Amino acid sequence: MPISPFLSQDRIDEMTNAGYWGGTTLIEHFNEHVQNTPDKIAVVDYSSETNGIRSLTYSELDRYVTRYSVGLIKLGVEAGDVISCQLANRWEFLALYLASIRIGAAMNPLMPIFRHRELTYMLGFSEAKVVVVAKTFRGFDHEQMMLDIQPDLPSLKHVLAIGGEDSPGSFEEKLATPKWEDEAGIDAVFAERKLCANSVTQLLFTSGTTGDPKGVMQISNTILACTRNFVEGYDLTDADNFLMSSPLAHQTGFLVGIAVPIFLGSKMVYQDVWDADKAIQIVHDEKIHFTMASTPFLSDMTNSPLLDTVNTDQFRIFVTAGAPVPRVVAEEARNRMHCQVYSAYGMTENFAVTLCKPGDSIEKVYATDGVAQKGVQVRLVDAEGNVVPTGEEGQVETLGSYNFCGYLKREDLTKQAVNAEGWLNTGDLARMDEDGFIRITGRSKDILIRGGENVPVVEVENLIYKHPAVLDAALVGVPDLRLGERGCLFVTLKDDAEFSMKEMVRYLEENKMAKQYWPEFLELPEDLPRTLSGKIQKFKLRDMALKHAVN
Repeated sequence: MPISPFLSQDRIDEMTNAGYWGGTTLIEHFNEHVQNTPDKIAVVDYSSETNGIRSLTYSELDRYVTRYSVGLIKLGVEAGDVISCQLANRWEFLALYLASIRIGAAMNPLMPIFRHRELTYMLGFSEAKVVVVAKTFRGFDHEQMMLDIQPDLPSLKHVLAIGGEDSPGSFEEKLATPKWEDEAGIDAVFAERKLCANSVTQLLFTSGTTGDPKGVMQISNTILACTRNFVEGYDLTDADNFLMSSPLAHQTGFLVGIAVPIFLGSKMVYQDVWDADKAIQIVHDEKIHFTMASTPFLSDMTNSPLLDTVNTDQFRIFVTAGAPVPRVVAEEARNRMHCQVYSAYGMTENFAVTLCKPGDSIEKVYATDGVAQKGVQVRLVDAEGNVVPTGEEGQVETLGSYNFCGYLKREDLTKQAVNAEGWLNTGDLARMDEDGFIRITGRSKDILIRGGENVPVVEVENLIYKHPAVLDAALVGVPDLRLGERGCLFVTLKDDAEFSMKEMVRYLEENKMAKQYWPEFLELPEDLPRTLSGKIQKFKLRDMALKHAVN
């Protein structure tokens, strides 16, 4: 079934008439750069698996984009179909996304940390027809995992493995090697499949807090509305070089690692496995000007001893997102890396909805997460939906050109998140000053954020509940200077039952839950604090878990 957004004509007309939405997709911008600057470096790929570096010009990248496009059509991909990929930051990810636009399909990036449990649901729910993986990555056989779950996924017709030359689903054999770009008539085929700017081009699953993950649908117009403001806000040009070490399968990585550079015609550099020393060296060697990532990336780079010997003077801007950056970290980063540090706030559903940027006062930069950009509105409301007074804490709601176009196949959940006027309730809490700058203060949703990665608390708890020794379970976040939060699991046990950290790890591994979701701490109290109605009082558990905090 072709993927379809929940998008009213009224919203299309409003955004178009206001000038925030247009009729282009990223492929038009890419085609322009291929025509005008064919020999300019488009992407540089640093691979931890091979210790190699691969560079492609815009014309070379276009050849592969075209090749993949024809190959996907030959595999039976139709306009409106979903193409999934579970890849780290590598140039093939970029080429596949551009190919998906060229043939009118939607791209569904999947985090490399996901395993059988998460992928069976996501691939099944999206009805992905093709999935592309690395044969192995960081010692894990992704191809075999996909083949294990494929029998349970009737829509998944093809599993393609990069580096799986001897596999039935060899990516090289099916897509990368045949020179289909030389076939006659392909331009006419692409013209017939031209993607509308209001069609779904990106499908990202967000960690569920009250059940299964939700598929967030974004269209070219929402992506490009944010991209244009981002470029304008930071005075970015095609002369800027970008580093992306944050996962491309996250909105942060996608925005700055794909959308912004392709929009501009810039050089983008990918790092597949995080290593702060390597990142510093890349900044120097590739003359990087700009990057965006969560606070742990900034902290790690700032503390790298390599800064004592490597020159990073051309490095202009580091934008942090995912969690508020402590002032001391931002100040130290500016001093050691000679770059400006700014905060942004957003989520999968609305990209970078607020920004701190050049021209803002130093107090705004250090004390807030930015102000809403052109074409976007932000307000803070109480539990009844009333706007709270300036300076008071309220729930963050956003409206405008960035907001997503619904949760895949879940109009009911979409209507729960977005009211009749189009305001999206983010589930986050903040305070707003007299100038409209906000500071995120917490979350009303039951999630914790570890290193910029949302941990689905309910999903973890539900799995722990199924352990035969467990009577009750609750997961809360513990403050951590580097990662923002770590997980602390509180468990009460059945009579005479035993449970330990070792057993928890064994159990989660056996049930193939992503390691990034595993709690770092375990507490075994006799009882959990509850309200008179029986609800677990997590605020008390957070206080109890503070002994594990790293500040």
